[in-house]
Amino acid sequence: MLDIRPFATLGHADHGWLDAHYHFSFSDYQDRNRMHWGRLRVWNDDRIAPHNGFGAHPHRDMEIITYVRTGAITHEDSLGNRGRTEAGDVQVMSAGSGITHSEFNREDEATTLFQIWLIPDGTGGKPSWGTRPFPRHERNGRLVPLASGFPEDNALPIRTRGRVCGATLMAGETLTFQTDRTMFTYLVPATGSVEIDGRIVGHRDGAALRDVESITITAREDAEIVLVESAALR
Repeated sequence: MLDIRPFATLGHADHGWLDAHYHFSFSDYQDRNRMHWGRLRVWNDDRIAPHNGFGAHPHRDMEIITYVRTGAITHEDSLGNRGRTEAGDVQVMSAGSGITHSEFNREDEATTLFQIWLIPDGTGGKPSWGTRPFPRHERNGRLVPLASGFPEDNALPIRTRGRVCGATLMAGETLTFQTDRTMFTYLVPATGSVEIDGRIVGHRDGAALRDVESITITAREDAEIVLVESAALR
């Protein structure tokens, strides 16, 4: 199964300082056919104006991954963590039993990012936060785990049976991703466009896949892709 969700069909909210597009139901955008994909609950495509951001607010029982596309985001939380995550890098917040945080663009340019939420395997637990650089050139032609619930992936840890991966492809380049039929896969080209099984997935479109054992992705132009694989939600 391959369901392509064009960018123009996503939910949208423009708050001036925040221009957000929603791949799944979020805030005032509600679509019963787009509630989650496996354990993937939220994929927001955000543009945050310079010197603006999300003030302190709470979360619990959610794995929140931020993939910065351009600019940078500065994080602060109730555990005393503070850090700046730049374009191409990733931060993970495991909300666990509860955490309060803020996310601000303190730069002089707009920041664009993907905000990805995964439902954890269980509730509660000690909250945590971490960030890590993932240079884009180290992802050339291959999918690299960025955040993962599988220790062997050597990525930022998350508390769910799933992973977030990134890759960069040159125009015409092809890669094959091995999965299994029990997992749900969701892919978005952060830049460029790709082809999967003869179908085009454009810049910032979503592609939902399931019941497949491998995915062959071909770049129609230079492309940067982000892929989430997660187990079924029970």
